[in-house]
Amino acid sequence: MSPFSAMSTVEGVVRHLVEHLAQVALVVAPPVLRIALALPFFKSGLTKWDSFLSLSPAAAYLFEDEFKLHIFGHAYDFPFPAVFAYFDAIAEIVLPALLILGFATRFSALALLVMTGVIQLVVPEGWANFHLPWAALAVALMAIGPGKLSVDYLAASRYRAPVSGGGRQ
Repeated sequence: MSPFSAMSTVEGVVRHLVEHLAQVALVVAPPVLRIALALPFFKSGLTKWDSFLSLSPAAAYLFEDEFKLHIFGHAYDFPFPAVFAYFDAIAEIVLPALLILGFATRFSALALLVMTGVIQLVVPEGWANFHLPWAALAVALMAIGPGKLSVDYLAASRYRAPVSGGGRQ
């Protein structure tokens, strides 16, 4: 065996391994990304409820007295703090649940990206440790989609139009 053929064999094996790794990652990465983005929001959402549809007084207090929007060096109160508190508490439960299931994944990730932007305005010093990773996870999910282990994929494959010849697209 010549050195050239041995090198091409090694190159072929490495190329095959890299392609296989990429295929495995395409299945594993989306649910891992969905879970990683969902967990911090879901945990936060759980702290905002006393019981079913009963917002905790602490959650209302945060939006009324503690949370301020930091815009251009000034701190502003939230408009309609009670409405924002309910909206936030509902979104922090519903959106992570949708992400875990992989249902409306791109829209859920976009909504959590918007929430992350608002959180950045409320807690500007949290950008490096929290907001940047959350934003990166949301953008990655919007880019690559829900993956094969999701309700979105199942629904799309079930309702995809048949291709001529009897197969599915």
